[in-house]
Amino acid sequence: MIATYSRRMGLRLASGEVVDARIKGKRIKAVCGDGVTAEPIENETDWLITSIGERRNELTRPNMRGQVEVLAANVDALVVVASVAPMPDWYIVDRYLCAAELMGVRSAVAFNKVDLLVGHDIEIPELQEYRDIDIPVIECSAETGQSVDDILEFLAGQCGIVVGQSGVGKSSIINRLVEDPQQRTADISSKTGEGRHTTVNSVMIPLKGGASIIDSPGVRDYAPALSNVSDAALGFREIAAAAQSCRFANCRHLREPGCAVKDGVETDDISYRRYESFKRVVNLTEKLKEGRF
Repeated sequence: MIATYSRRMGLRLASGEVVDARIKGKRIKAVCGDGVTAEPIENETDWLITSIGERRNELTRPNMRGQVEVLAANVDALVVVASVAPMPDWYIVDRYLCAAELMGVRSAVAFNKVDLLVGHDIEIPELQEYRDIDIPVIECSAETGQSVDDILEFLAGQCGIVVGQSGVGKSSIINRLVEDPQQRTADISSKTGEGRHTTVNSVMIPLKGGASIIDSPGVRDYAPALSNVSDAALGFREIAAAAQSCRFANCRHLREPGCAVKDGVETDDISYRRYESFKRVVNLTEKLKEGRF
């Protein structure tokens, strides 16, 4: 599955040919990255998708009805794009990184539009926080091309997904990687300072060197759909590592005595902001379980 258009899809066949397809029935919920079984429809150019193969992983989020929505499947890496403008919401970046950890895929942060910082002595402490826990940080500019190829090197011939808030330049970065302006771009809304949605449907795009990337719709908010609250700690690698030394095996890392995670925050071994981000994920998960999302 290489593209989604509501109930219509784009498929790349085993031969490499790209065809349009639609889904048989209403129960099949296919997303970009899915391997599917499909058959040609007699006297039509469309193909019919009859089933979805088993997924290695899923990028999910809860929708406004409290149900789990799958955004993409079978990815090898996740690139979270933030930028100088619009102002980054680092908590959303953390939630995407949390999802990557739980999916078991490699993740990186691409900080775009650094050309806007030229001549300004500005430090971004959040980027150092990610480097401190061995998450690659790529400071780049889709405008000038600076370091954009480092994203291609990170993907190393695999299938990745690029995510992030609207207006951060995801499609512009992809345009640089494919050397073809096939992805629509838009300026940031001068009224709100927020990004306009420019990618209406998810699409898998082939990149140089055999890699591919799924361009997903921009979101102004994101939370991973966790099956239980304890999974939140597993999505923050530094918290998961410290949790091995907690006094209680079922420690929630919130108010329990002998919590190695809270001790790590007190000694600055764990970023206070990242710990606050973890607590927000716990809170969101609890709300979802109670139907208050």
